[in-house]
Amino acid sequence: QVQLQESGPGLVKPSQTLSLTCTVSGGSITTMYYYWSWIRQPPGKGLEWIGYIAYSGGTDYSPSLKSRTAISRDTSKNQFTLQLSSVTPEDTAVYYCARRVDYSDGPYFGSWGQGTQVTVSS
Repeated sequence: QVQLQESGPGLVKPSQTLSLTCTVSGGSITTMYYYWSWIRQPPGKGLEWIGYIAYSGGTDYSPSLKSRTAISRDTSKNQFTLQLSSVTPEDTAVYYCARRVDYSDGPYFGSWGQGTQVTVSS
C-alpha cells in the first residue's frame, strides 16, 4: 500500500519561498496513471488544490497560484517537491501531498500524507 509523508519547515517568513517534500513509499511516482498532488487547508477554510506532477513529469497548477508555484520530482528518491514563492500570512495552512487518479466521473484522491502545518510569520 502506498504511503506518503510530507517534510519541510513549519515556519516561513513573509516574501520567502515555502518548500515541502513528499516522500512516497510502496509505489513509484512514475507509475501510470497517477498524479502526485499538493493540497492545502487554511485555518477555518476548505481544501484547496495547489497542483500536481504527473507520472510522466508533466505539471498542472491552480490558476490562482500558478504564478508562484513549482512542483518538481526526484525519481531516484521517489520524492516530489512543492515550492511556493513570495509567501504571505494567507499561505498559512496545513499542506498535504496526495495521490490522484482520474476516472470518467472525475479525479479521486485515494492516498494522503498526514499533513504538515506551515505558518507564514515574521
